[in-house]
Amino acid sequence: MTVLTRRALNRALLHRQLLLRRWNLTPAKAIERLVGLQAQATTPPYFALWTRLDGFHRDQLTRLLTGRRVVRLAMMRSTLHLVTADDCLAVRPVLQPMLEQAFARTVHGHATQGLDLDKIARVARELIEAEPLTNTDLTRALSERWPDRDATALLQVVRARLAIVQLPPRGVWGVGGQPTGTTAESWLGRPFAPITVDDLVLRYLAAFGPASVQDAQTWSGLTRLREVFERLPLKAFTDEDGVELFDIPAGRRPDPDTPAPVRFLPEFDNSLLSHADRRRIIAAEHRRHVFTNNGIIRGTVLVDGFVAATWKLAPSALTVTPLVPIADRDEIEAEAQRLTAFAGEPAAIRMLPSP
Repeated sequence: MTVLTRRALNRALLHRQLLLRRWNLTPAKAIERLVGLQAQATTPPYFALWTRLDGFHRDQLTRLLTGRRVVRLAMMRSTLHLVTADDCLAVRPVLQPMLEQAFARTVHGHATQGLDLDKIARVARELIEAEPLTNTDLTRALSERWPDRDATALLQVVRARLAIVQLPPRGVWGVGGQPTGTTAESWLGRPFAPITVDDLVLRYLAAFGPASVQDAQTWSGLTRLREVFERLPLKAFTDEDGVELFDIPAGRRPDPDTPAPVRFLPEFDNSLLSHADRRRIIAAEHRRHVFTNNGIIRGTVLVDGFVAATWKLAPSALTVTPLVPIADRDEIEAEAQRLTAFAGEPAAIRMLPSP
């Protein structure tokens, strides 16, 4: 069986994540190809598209959000993502069992034991489809119906049971506002049209493969995907540790020596989050500098395809903190200048000394 080196896996990932060059794709098409962008905060999806697309402007994504072509809601791993309207209606139903199971394991799940969770969801649906509500207003309304239960737990029931879209201006660069939501079906004006789990695995491999069964489960939050992989017509490989990997037959795997340009990835970028074994893009010893104890995934700088630094943009400066020795900083500084221009921040570029 063919063995794929870590560098070969890196170049395959970069290609499928649109990071080997900037692509001439519409933002909607890129979001679809990537099966969504993680969106814990407002600006990361904008930076994610800027670093991948040729000529991307912030108002392009803003128009997709306000025009209901892209929506923000809990998806893979129960985390907030920006996905196309079509993928919201197609993929979210496949993830629904995972979302409910994940909720059941939380402290909020224990706090709502004995309650009719379907009834809570029905009441919430009636409320937010009649009028989109902020989390505060929905929590208050639910507490009036179930006054002896933890209010936050009631809200989390709804988040797990219903596909609630956060309405703009939430998620719009420079605007923000309280999370206000309604159901995806109401906001988009059409019902769910679910794909199969098989289709979802193929979408994952097209965007992140070659990958193992555990990788796909890490990305999606779903479990027991082994049987899905076994019934699909996939190519099989192993990595350097002997782990079995799979790929779609048409999956492109560039030459491991393909040049990789410097790229600034935003906080929470899925390129770093979608495999059980993340060494194809970040060395194990660097993870503690990127994955913080409070759940933040820092912005990173790729040099030759691998995480080599972190970055943070503040009003006065864009600070780059190297994690490895970097001899030639010119390309990093040039890309940093392009990033600050995109952000509209006249910030100085601060590159800290290499370790």
